[in-house]
Amino acid sequence: MLWIIFALGAAVAWGLYGPVLHGGQVALGNNPMRALLCVGVAYFLIGVLVPVASLSAQGGLQGFTMKGSTAATLGGALGALGAICIIFAFKSGGLPTYVMPLVFAGAPVVNVLFSIWMHPPKTAPNPLLYIGFVLAAAGAGMVLYFKPQA
Repeated sequence: MLWIIFALGAAVAWGLYGPVLHGGQVALGNNPMRALLCVGVAYFLIGVLVPVASLSAQGGLQGFTMKGSTAATLGGALGALGAICIIFAFKSGGLPTYVMPLVFAGAPVVNVLFSIWMHPPKTAPNPLLYIGFVLAAAGAGMVLYFKPQA
């Protein structure tokens, strides 16, 4: 059940990500490359230095496979591309109250469709899955439509 705490931690971190990043980007002259550089520094500090220190302490810096390293690096690149897309959405006039609900409603749908493609189910998906897709879209639309005005 510890995984639930980590999942909730990710939800809180990513829920705060858009508004905090937008504020930083605006404070940096609304320059997307400045904001991306700061995101990259944070990724380096947290995503490189912490695991290197931890793996070094455990003697775990060996044992990387090409397949695993390639897949994990591709996953990281997709995360970075997502950050770039969010940064440029803000640069193009999008606000966190619009951008982030679209991202967070769309991401689970993309995730499920891609996962089904990668690992085809043995039986047909429950028809409620498709209702869930519609509800995700409707939910994002309702969040966007009924968001509090600043």
